Amino acid sequence: MHSTFRKFAASLSLVAGASLALPALAAPQTYVVDGSHTFPRFSYSHFGLSTQMSRFNTTTGTVVLDQEARTGSVDIEIDMRSVDTGFATFNEHIQGEDFFHTAQYPTATFKSTRVVFEGDKPVAVDGELTIKGVTRPVTLSLSSFTAMQHPMVPKQAIGANASVTVKRSDFNAGKYAPHVSDEVTIDIALEAVAP
Repeated sequence: MHSTFRKFAASLSLVAGASLALPALAAPQTYVVDGSHTFPRFSYSHFGLSTQMSRFNTTTGTVVLDQEARTGSVDIEIDMRSVDTGFATFNEHIQGEDFFHTAQYPTATFKSTRVVFEGDKPVAVDGELTIKGVTRPVTLSLSSFTAMQHPMVPKQAIGANASVTVKRSDFNAGKYAPHVSDEVTIDIALEAVAP
């Protein structure tokens, strides 16, 4: 009986020791989008004369990352009324029914379904892009990603540059295609800071 008890106690001791030796798993970290340094831009061919580039000035959202577990999620909302083409008259025109129809659809959203990692860095994000009430699957390709202590505030921060090409006709915004290109490249410069 005593021998059995001693073996049981030894087993408990080994289990306890092993659990103490295991490394603590890193918890997922939430980052809040920094709207002063996050700007989705879009570019397209204008009658073959030039590549026009515009941006949206108001973006909000969150990014959750667990680099150790190689998982994450991205939830972004763009205020389509903040479109900035560099020309006030066209800002108003592009918000009309033929294009963004912001009176009915004031925001666009991107919600991730999967973050793709290589090593401990994300390199792509699969998700659903909703513009003008239409949702399509897209994959954002990341050309850069950085996680670091923010140099201006004592908080962790991330930064990334991502891009994807979509057809505006897929979102019921294809007027003047193909003279004004149907394909639009969306580039996103994103920075986000831990709360």
